[in-house]
Amino acid sequence: MSGEGFLTLPILSVSDVPISIDTRHATVARTAVEAGADIINDVSGGTFDPDMLRTVGELGVPMIIMHMRGTPETMQSMTVYDDVVAEVADALMHQSDRAAEEYGVHRWVQVIDPGIGFAKDLRGNLLLLQNIGHIRSKADGLPILIGSSRKGFIGKIAGATDPEARDPGTISSFVGSLCLEEAQRGGFSTSRQQRCNIVRVHNVKDCKQAAMIMDSIRAAR
Repeated sequence: MSGEGFLTLPILSVSDVPISIDTRHATVARTAVEAGADIINDVSGGTFDPDMLRTVGELGVPMIIMHMRGTPETMQSMTVYDDVVAEVADALMHQSDRAAEEYGVHRWVQVIDPGIGFAKDLRGNLLLLQNIGHIRSKADGLPILIGSSRKGFIGKIAGATDPEARDPGTISSFVGSLCLEEAQRGGFSTSRQQRCNIVRVHNVKDCKQAAMIMDSIRAAR
């Protein structure tokens, strides 16, 4: 199957692993899904390409709606917020409602992502990870994804210029964001509503081990 000037092979002919296509372009998203991709991950949350939300609605596949200001080229000049946690949460829910109500991207196929590292400075990233609970409270049951893996803010804190050297910080960032509020309340909850649902990482093996230990500690009785 061909599309947009390139040839694609049916994805399911070479892999049965669920595939997420990372794109801001509706034509790329459609081509990838028709080739067998399962999920559309749009870092602009459907704001870059005016045809994206309509395309996702027509395809009927899950969509990751991420928060970002500007474009990847301009976003780091747009990191000033009055209240980064509240503004990101409100923007995500506005786009979620718009996707569902105007384009038929139903809430049961939506995942929201606060966009760690996208139009956020060091403090903004830390506050978002510290306050995932506020986003949860606004999300009305929507799954939440955290994508802090090897991001630049980890390198700034740890002095790690090589992204691969940021794996320990990556683990700390997602474990901390999952547990911090619970620890502040004096205990851990086994409820899935008390944490994010998905973490996007580069070093799957080590991050999986960290998540397994965290879950085992959480579940101990």
